[in-house]
Amino acid sequence: FVYVSYLPLFFVISIGFHEKMCDINDNPLKLSVKWNGKEYEIPEFSPSDSVAMLKIAIENATGVRPERQKLLNVKFQGKVATDNFTLSELNLKPNLKIMMMGSLEEAIEEARTKPEVDEVVNDLDIEEEEVDVENQEIYLAKINKRVRDYKITMLNEPRPGKKLLVLDIDYTLFDHRSVAETGYELMRPFLHEFLTSAYEDYDIVIWSATGMKWIEEKMRLLGVSTHQDYKIMFYLDYLAMITVHTAKYGTIDVKPLGVIWGKFPQYSSKNTIMFDDIRRNFIMNPRSGLKIRPFRQAHLNRDRDQELLHLSTYLRDIAHHCQDFDTLNHKKWEKYKPEKKSQQAGSKRKAEDSTPSTPKE
Repeated sequence: FVYVSYLPLFFVISIGFHEKMCDINDNPLKLSVKWNGKEYEIPEFSPSDSVAMLKIAIENATGVRPERQKLLNVKFQGKVATDNFTLSELNLKPNLKIMMMGSLEEAIEEARTKPEVDEVVNDLDIEEEEVDVENQEIYLAKINKRVRDYKITMLNEPRPGKKLLVLDIDYTLFDHRSVAETGYELMRPFLHEFLTSAYEDYDIVIWSATGMKWIEEKMRLLGVSTHQDYKIMFYLDYLAMITVHTAKYGTIDVKPLGVIWGKFPQYSSKNTIMFDDIRRNFIMNPRSGLKIRPFRQAHLNRDRDQELLHLSTYLRDIAHHCQDFDTLNHKKWEKYKPEKKSQQAGSKRKAEDSTPSTPKE
């Protein structure tokens, strides 16, 4: 009798506990997604919803198809979560901002079939603007304000006697439009070898026209921030850039090296070089910029892209054979021959030595 009377009570307690746990587990998840510099709100989810359902909601918000989406911080035990996982299995934090990489179908099709005419035109014509922009007082004042107000988080200290290399990320070191399981699949070939070689002669700075959290995440994904053979001095984001107005192209955002030079006077145009796939980014310092060929469609071009390999040689040669980078024409970097310069310098010295000196009166 006692056993029978307590059995329903046991079930009542069990059912009540189960219902309470279901209530806890069914609390809706509020999430958002950040993509291409913008943040998108997506509907609330139940913890029992799958990653596949999450991707469909993201497609509705951004237009990026699920198979193109790379959700950087949606993981299970350190690995990318597959579509069959439920959100409860991933222990997602409330109000999580999901970082996504991926391309719209029209952007992919355009990259396959249509050259980027605007950037080609910019390359041909931007020089007409350089003289007008480089030394205008209004822009120099903006640079001085960045020098004064922009806060740099030092990762590693400058090293005596080193030159300065400033690198863009997107399309320079990394194909940020294609989709892959890991960042290594989108990394430009020879990236770590390039940075290891450059580090022997240069302090290295990363400057991207994106936010700092995005820069840090990309450097982590690529294994740059933790590499043992080289160190990055610091990162700069879009807040260190300035806006300039050009007659032909209107208002554009650029990366003035004067922001770095103002904070670190040991660097100047004489010992600094910047790589970027967009030439207008160094319109304030045209002689210090080298336009790198953009690395796109990583899956198609990974096996044949050798840009960084060849640029490693150029960086080493100018570091060892050129005292003043202002004398270089980076547009002709592939034709640079340090041995010829050395021979010319030697011939000049021999000619000077063989010239009879004029006796002093």
